[in-house]
Amino acid sequence: MKKSLLLIAGLGIFGFAHADFTLTVLHTNDLHAHIEPSKVGQSMFGGYAKQATLIQKYRTSDPNPILLNGGDTFQGTLYFNQYTGLADLAAMNVMGYEGMAVGNHEFDLGPKPLGEFGKHAIFPLLSCNLDVSGDEDLKSVVKPYAIKQVGGQKIGLIGATTPDLPSISSPGPTVKMLDLYQSLDKAVAALRSEGVNKIILLSHLGYGLEQEVAKKVPGLDVIVGGHSHTYLGKSTGIQGFANPPGPYPTVVENSESKVLLVSAWEWGKVFGRIKVEFDDAGKVKSWSDNQPILVDDGIPDDPVVGSMIAAFQKPIAELKKTVVATAPVALTRDNGSSGNSRLGNIFTDSMLAYGAKSGAVVAIMNNGGVRANIDQGPITFDEVIQTAPFGNTLVVVDLTGAELLSAFEYAASKAGADGYGVTIHVSKGTTIRYDLSQPVGKRVLLASIGGIPLDQRNTYRVITNNFVAGGGDGFAMIRDAKGYRLDTGTLDRDALVEFLKTYQGGDVDKRIEIVGK
Repeated sequence: MKKSLLLIAGLGIFGFAHADFTLTVLHTNDLHAHIEPSKVGQSMFGGYAKQATLIQKYRTSDPNPILLNGGDTFQGTLYFNQYTGLADLAAMNVMGYEGMAVGNHEFDLGPKPLGEFGKHAIFPLLSCNLDVSGDEDLKSVVKPYAIKQVGGQKIGLIGATTPDLPSISSPGPTVKMLDLYQSLDKAVAALRSEGVNKIILLSHLGYGLEQEVAKKVPGLDVIVGGHSHTYLGKSTGIQGFANPPGPYPTVVENSESKVLLVSAWEWGKVFGRIKVEFDDAGKVKSWSDNQPILVDDGIPDDPVVGSMIAAFQKPIAELKKTVVATAPVALTRDNGSSGNSRLGNIFTDSMLAYGAKSGAVVAIMNNGGVRANIDQGPITFDEVIQTAPFGNTLVVVDLTGAELLSAFEYAASKAGADGYGVTIHVSKGTTIRYDLSQPVGKRVLLASIGGIPLDQRNTYRVITNNFVAGGGDGFAMIRDAKGYRLDTGTLDRDALVEFLKTYQGGDVDKRIEIVGK
């Protein structure tokens, strides 16, 4: 009898020990319609067909997988212009996504395209801090949270959208922002009342705010990040993969437990994967296999998704022939020794027009971002792509006057070396006078923004492209700036197209003056 009781007790002990549960979180974020691979340096990364191969691999090999997305599937390539998210959705449905946060770019064309996307999605669209009850297209498709059954366990999913949504996109009057922290607490409480003790936040808040949320909102276990296009993990040395701001996962402790914060950069160039072990109470106990996977040419294309993409590509060729605007004069990029360029001026003005709603007061870009002239007459999409071929996105960043002056000064470092003036273009309202005969650090004689001299103690909101924002062409002072920063996800060429639609020509503004050559 005693032996039997001991055996039963032993089984009970072992049963309790094995109550731990391992969940494999597979995730992406900020895909931005990058259905095809994207060029990084000299190599290609990403593409839905390669992601599909990884998803199938880890669904087969890993315990209790769940596939999630941190938002901003919309906007960024011609696929979005053509299909308004539905091509992405077709691939995501086939790949078997199980939840997606609602990002700000999901509203770039207003609520209706997101409603159509949600109507056909086999996975929930989630945001707890949006009130969509007054919008006919969204009220049945956007939910604050969802419960998924994985391996016999309830997994709670909550969504959150950046509070900046009204100022950086177009949600319209029928979509209301709710208090973020109250909404998160309410969603956590609702899930707990339904017996859920493992909760994942699908966040389109950005890395900085996500860390604050992890500290302040008890009940969250994992945050799948988005919005800030953050690469977490080990530096690979590959352009764009270097100098990550934190580890993968970034571990944040709050009053109840540890929270694991993960993010998979942008455009599907890496694929997120982490195995999380929970104890019997639903607390994070340990984690493993935690390093984003490079989605490179070594990964074969999934044949099903690959064939879908081949079909989606056909209308894109016709789209490139579409006339998007008319050039009243030839738009040339050569700024010679004057430091001014018609196309450079147009480009920066288009950036500033886009960034004005985010408070930007000046736009700057590198000379090398303008790659081809545009002839007078009808302008096709293909001509715009040749002018702006890199797929650069627009980034809003706060710079001190000292940092901005440093950028202007640096722009003179190569003046005259290749027949050009300085190495940047600036938007209307900004003027810089250079004396190239002066020593380094003294070449900017005068700089003003909006007619007011630059004050090194002030802070200025600047819009530029992601290449310059990341330190490209040597602009390390912009890369290293510690102020507000947001990659909008909008392509520079899309902003250029919108500006060209109303461009009337005129003289080339003398924004940059060079003396003492």
